[in-house]
Amino acid sequence: MSTLRTPASTPRTTNPDWWRDAVVYQVYPRSFADSNADGLGDVAGITSRVPYLASLGVDALWLSPFFPSPLADGGYDVADYRAVDPRLGSLDDLDALLRAAHEHDLRVIVDIVPNHTSDEHEWFRAALASAPGSAERARYVFRDGSGPSGAVPPSDWVSNFGGSAWTRVPDGQWYLHLFAPEQPDLDWSNPEVRADFEDTLRFWSDRGVDGFRVDVAHGLAKDLSTPYRASNEHALPLDGSDPLYDRDEVHEIFASWRTVLDEYDPPRAAVAEAWAPAPRRVLYARPTELGQAFNFDLLEAPFEAPAFRSIIERNLAASEQSGASSTWVLSNHDVVRHASRYGLPDGTDTDAWLLTDGTTPELDRERGLRRARAATLLMLALPGSSYVYQGEELGLHEAAAIPRDRLQDPKWLRSGHTVKGRDGCRVPIPWTTSGPSFGFGDVAPLLPQPADFGASSVEAEDGDPSSTLTLYRAALAARRRLQRDEELTWLESGDGVVAFARHDGWRSVTNLGSTPVPMPSGEVVVASGPLGDAAGVLPSVLPGETTVWLA
Repeated sequence: MSTLRTPASTPRTTNPDWWRDAVVYQVYPRSFADSNADGLGDVAGITSRVPYLASLGVDALWLSPFFPSPLADGGYDVADYRAVDPRLGSLDDLDALLRAAHEHDLRVIVDIVPNHTSDEHEWFRAALASAPGSAERARYVFRDGSGPSGAVPPSDWVSNFGGSAWTRVPDGQWYLHLFAPEQPDLDWSNPEVRADFEDTLRFWSDRGVDGFRVDVAHGLAKDLSTPYRASNEHALPLDGSDPLYDRDEVHEIFASWRTVLDEYDPPRAAVAEAWAPAPRRVLYARPTELGQAFNFDLLEAPFEAPAFRSIIERNLAASEQSGASSTWVLSNHDVVRHASRYGLPDGTDTDAWLLTDGTTPELDRERGLRRARAATLLMLALPGSSYVYQGEELGLHEAAAIPRDRLQDPKWLRSGHTVKGRDGCRVPIPWTTSGPSFGFGDVAPLLPQPADFGASSVEAEDGDPSSTLTLYRAALAARRRLQRDEELTWLESGDGVVAFARHDGWRSVTNLGSTPVPMPSGEVVVASGPLGDAAGVLPSVLPGETTVWLA
């Protein structure tokens, strides 16, 4: 009988199913808190804010990549999977963060980026220094070009960041990169690649990491047989037949990962970033694989009751089928913050809006925040786990007006300056009402913050009964108090309303329309905004774009 591995650091309480209904707070390390006045967020900065995160009421932290990286893609180009970027700290600092989080009974999830490495990873440097056909090149996808002199890329596959997915090296071969050229794709048919990542999972699990978020989980298995078939990545939904994405073979990889994750007590959790339709996405979430898969459907949905209800029904059914619990997301490090998305006219192309520095069409900031608060409260009432992105608890809007010469996202360069990219949601968050970086650190930060950020800082919102921070704290506290299971019961409701009951009868009612509706009876537990009509004449109505929880 095998002996379960014991991590160096563990939470105060042990619950193997903690992930099934956890509220997970995503930390983008480089823009969260700067402890050493270099303008860059770091691990020690995160540790200093653990008491804040515990008081917020979340259950776990998800750390976006903190590994050594040349930052061609915000840290998702990893040069060493078992180290901390020296600019962000050390392994000792990471261990201290794990201890601090566990002392506050917070779990910690780290980002694993298995589809590709940095071009500065020791493996890729060795590949460039080795001959075609070598074992070093076999870890990646190197191929000869087409045409008489091999000067044409092996296929017409397109990078997610624009341009060809192939880059030529001096000896004439080409390597595959589904993202930036600085992110060469690994060949997951190579047993050495598989074994090394399993060792990486053990390395972090041994230190006390409680789970993993798996980047581009749907991209690891690729059909590289010739002639190369066209990819339909830009014509979703995928159906398992694409040569590059969501292939059936990927599940063998994650089944082997589950064996590793189950070596620990409790088993390490994992969640897949798998862009695939719900019937296929749940395959990644099976108990024999990663256990959960991100559901981005609400993030992409219009602010309309039929869309929200349909998404909830579909995903709860899919989760029940897989044996997992659903995940819910409204914002993250890759998309325009939902307070801004909801304040733009329906159908707005957010890439085009960002190119105008957020001036056209005009953002209705008040309406966007009102809708964001309502959608968040609805999300937190749903069965399953919820992921919140740093700063959304402050009601932050997108920083849309970052000067062109300060942009860092590779999308800006790879698109020929036609897509500004994701920097606007990665701006360092404000902690204080004033200062050179609004409390992020003692010097100006890596990305410029909006001049009005201080009004949305933790300092400004702390103790304000109407603030978004107060709403999040109240909602998360209530969520913990109310008994929960993984089911809901739909309630009769009018047009524009999404209403359901949870265990023991507490209810969530959201008016996604713009006009008031009658308020259901019951004790108000928490509401996303003022109740009653604006004139105070009809106190028993639920205003438009508002959610209320009732006991």
